[in-house]
Amino acid sequence: MNVLIIGGGGREHAIAWKVRQSVKVGSLFCTPGNAGIMRLCEPVPVKADDFKGLVQFAKRNDVGLTIIGPEAPLCAGIVNEFRNAGMQALGPDSRGAQLEGSKVFAKQFMKRHGIPTAPFETFTDPATALEYVKKKGAPLVVKADGLAAGKGVTVCRTVAEAEQALRDAMEKKVFGDAGREVVIEEMLEGEEASVLALTDGKVIVPLEPAQDHKAVFDQDQGPNTGGMGAYSPAPVVTDTVMREVEAKVLKPTLEGLKKEGMDYRGVIYAGLMIKEGRISVLEYNVRFGDPETQAVLPRLKSDLVDVCLAVTNGRLEKSMLSWDKRAAVCVVMASGGYPGPYHTHLPINGVEKAEAMRSILVFHAGTEMSHGQLVTSGGRVLGVTALGKDIATAIENAYKAVEAVHFPGAHFRWDIGAKAVE
Repeated sequence: MNVLIIGGGGREHAIAWKVRQSVKVGSLFCTPGNAGIMRLCEPVPVKADDFKGLVQFAKRNDVGLTIIGPEAPLCAGIVNEFRNAGMQALGPDSRGAQLEGSKVFAKQFMKRHGIPTAPFETFTDPATALEYVKKKGAPLVVKADGLAAGKGVTVCRTVAEAEQALRDAMEKKVFGDAGREVVIEEMLEGEEASVLALTDGKVIVPLEPAQDHKAVFDQDQGPNTGGMGAYSPAPVVTDTVMREVEAKVLKPTLEGLKKEGMDYRGVIYAGLMIKEGRISVLEYNVRFGDPETQAVLPRLKSDLVDVCLAVTNGRLEKSMLSWDKRAAVCVVMASGGYPGPYHTHLPINGVEKAEAMRSILVFHAGTEMSHGQLVTSGGRVLGVTALGKDIATAIENAYKAVEAVHFPGAHFRWDIGAKAVE
């Protein structure tokens, strides 16, 4: 079977690496890809946002499965195009993708179906939103409604910070149209975790839990990024907590989708806040997380292609997933200045040295080849993943590999996984 992957980041590199292990796969295609992905895949002469062109390419090249990595094409309806053409694509259609594409829709969905989440209000008028913030007081969380590449959420510990976040989103439009409407919600305390699950529309099966690190600096300081690292498993998600997540989040989410007439076949990712065993949903994603995927897929022993086809064909079973008991830690190496302005086309050295180390995988995110030299092309450049007998060992392995890789201005956090060890 031939497989097509849509996307060009670290998540898609991890997916391509895992798909390539399947004995069922013949040709593996990807668009737009990156320097690491293209060591595994054949290029596609169609842009990633040309949905009709991608369907035609898939038909011509006998593609039996398409896996969509990023959220933007899912929200824009890429799966609708593939399904209408009678082709298998992993992911929700545009209606289901609203769970990530609209924070307002997601919060209202949770409210309708009794899924635990922070109390909230929504606003389209900046003046009304500012008035509410003054009346409510801090701390608060301000969320742009639409897609903002993981950067549309601002945790505001003072009223002044909340007011600035509202002005940025609604008046200055720093997130574009994504900030036309905002959610303002109570700030929850606790520890965050990510539970990704697969659903074929009938059953929902969780993957091993992970924890992302959104803030750019150690000790969760600085602005939010798309993610500076992840580890799996996440000790905060105990067996008891996972049972709660399945009973109070995953199953009600699937039932809610069914009640609202959505044929959802793909990934449901619940971003959770956990405190003393109590869970609340911070957000939904409708695709594999990034960088959680780079920590979770290396632990998956099952054939990813088999699993994805079971999802798209309505044959998913919990017994299909088996896991490596080792822990995985992914450290993201980013460009200096990220998530703000940063330079590109900087030479990267030492990747082969890192890859030669035991239990190390280097997933490319913002990379390309220029005149035979690997160079940076994005904010998040590489995800260095290590396996180990436990999280402490995986952390040690990961940072040894990180120190072998060099590019000018490279920035990374030194505390990925520290919460798990504590």
